[in-house]
Amino acid sequence: MHSIERRASADSTLAFIDAIVGRHAGRPGALLGILEAVQEKTPHNFLPVETLRYIAEKTNTPLSRMYSVATFYALFNLDPQGEHTICVCRGTACHTRGSRALLESLELELGVSGEDKAESEGKKLSLTTPDGKYTVRTVACFGQCALAPVVEIDHRISGHVNERTLQREIKALNNAGSK
Repeated sequence: MHSIERRASADSTLAFIDAIVGRHAGRPGALLGILEAVQEKTPHNFLPVETLRYIAEKTNTPLSRMYSVATFYALFNLDPQGEHTICVCRGTACHTRGSRALLESLELELGVSGEDKAESEGKKLSLTTPDGKYTVRTVACFGQCALAPVVEIDHRISGHVNERTLQREIKALNNAGSK
């Protein structure tokens, strides 16, 4: 992108943020609504640090609080996300019914890895494929324990998932993208 185009894009982004902040000002939960709207509008569905700084300034919110909110809620992403998001539940019910094997299978199929490191550090996993097509994430619990193991693909919950079902879902996403 040329510098003029980049500047115009940045100006439109700031104008969008200003409008969202104005729309939510003074409302309960305003910060959550602002962050959600801005993230949805941002390419690759994430909140860059510069954006968090700008929102903090516009809302008179300390940057530390902004960061705390963005990291506390699983909805928010601080890193660019893939075109498709696959979330694997790692809650107790899902774990005992095979979610770790699903996650390992998914990592192998998509060529990403990091679960062992994330789990050993007590962190949630979020990995994006080098081509930017998929982001694999873990969540603590979807609250759908009776359907364990649970996987969410592009905001659609699937229960009683096995490796074959997961492979079929990925194949369908790949086929949909090649049309």
